[in-house]
Amino acid sequence: MTAEAGEQVPIYDVVGVGFGPSNLALAIALAEHNAGQGEPVTAHFLERQPRFGWHRGMLIDTATMQVSFLKDLVTMRNPTSEFSFLNYLHSAGRLVDFINHKNLFPLRVEFHDYFEWAAAKVDDVVSYGTEVVSVKPVYDGDEVEFFDVQTSDGSSLRARNLVMGTGLRPQLPEGVTAGERIWHNSELLFRVERLRETEPKRFVVVGAGQSAAEVAALLHDEFPHAQVCAVFARYGYSPADDSSFANRIFDPEAVDQFYGAGEPVKDRLMRYHGATNYSAVDVELIDELYRRVYREKVLGVERLRLFNVSRPVEVDDTGTAVSATVESLTTGERTVLEADAVVYATGYRPADPTPLLGELGASCGRDDEGRLRVERDYRITTEPVLRGGIYLQGGTEHTHGITSSLLSNTAVRVGEILQSIVDRRAASLPRQGAYAVSAR
Repeated sequence: MTAEAGEQVPIYDVVGVGFGPSNLALAIALAEHNAGQGEPVTAHFLERQPRFGWHRGMLIDTATMQVSFLKDLVTMRNPTSEFSFLNYLHSAGRLVDFINHKNLFPLRVEFHDYFEWAAAKVDDVVSYGTEVVSVKPVYDGDEVEFFDVQTSDGSSLRARNLVMGTGLRPQLPEGVTAGERIWHNSELLFRVERLRETEPKRFVVVGAGQSAAEVAALLHDEFPHAQVCAVFARYGYSPADDSSFANRIFDPEAVDQFYGAGEPVKDRLMRYHGATNYSAVDVELIDELYRRVYREKVLGVERLRLFNVSRPVEVDDTGTAVSATVESLTTGERTVLEADAVVYATGYRPADPTPLLGELGASCGRDDEGRLRVERDYRITTEPVLRGGIYLQGGTEHTHGITSSLLSNTAVRVGEILQSIVDRRAASLPRQGAYAVSAR
């Protein structure tokens, strides 16, 4: 609950909403800053999950990261950090083994274990199982001096600055409703466990990106008597563009260039380089799926079927199965597939932070397309009455480029956010005290 006028409430310099990899990286940057000679920055993070977790439903034990291990939580910002992936490997007794592996891309389950290892080192600044339900302004006269972050258990934290790390939300096509037999690939491993108790005969997988290809491969492996039908609008799975020059779109300097560019240039850059991340598949996985299709043609048993240049036009849960009607985009021919489940690997969208902000949302600037205006330091452009900063970790692709929700630039981004908070605090120190003195 919000403090009454005159009530003294401890204030944090930073309250982080969400504790995924981005805010975990920020917590580490704060810990390293506070261990130095500068003025400490107080912070606390709130996470609705009961423990740290990052896309657990897609932690396929054979899947590898699509980003170099050097783009971990810290190395691009502080190569000597004790929170690096290399130090994690040393602690786990696998450093020599990893070096001998001669591979830049760890297993996804291993990188998740690294995240958990790092999160355990800063667990004193995070409250798990705590969902943020609203943010209320705390006034000093007509200006908003602080933010009260209210949680589902009725508690409240007061902050000078907010860092919104609310992550991504699974995206389903318009008109599709998730259910027992229709679901997003983010639930894959949880659903597979339940499906083991049955004998599924057919799956339909919708999508052409890395996740769609991984889902198709896993279902094909796990259910050797089931048919897997992959449906996508492209002619075939397209390889990710991970060439050295193209990957420069993920460089920290590219954020400056993108931010300063005009809208036509930003649009072109996103079109040119979308294949570095979106609807693109690792070549090794493409080759493996092609081998399976060819092998089955030789054997005369077609379990992996590709419906390319096609789309699902009707998907109906009948109560015992799913009837999926697939239409060819070239001929208009329709095929009805009776399936045990339809899996949509149709991507994610950034969570909109403004509903949590309540009346504060009206003070956040927006562009002509209704998107949040964001400063170079990842701070939402707000009306002058807001003294504190509201920072975004994600949801800034339109202003900062393709790395907005990716790991590639996380370490650098959190360093920039922290520096902004420190600099802005120094500029306003005469106005700030240890406790809030009024609330409305």
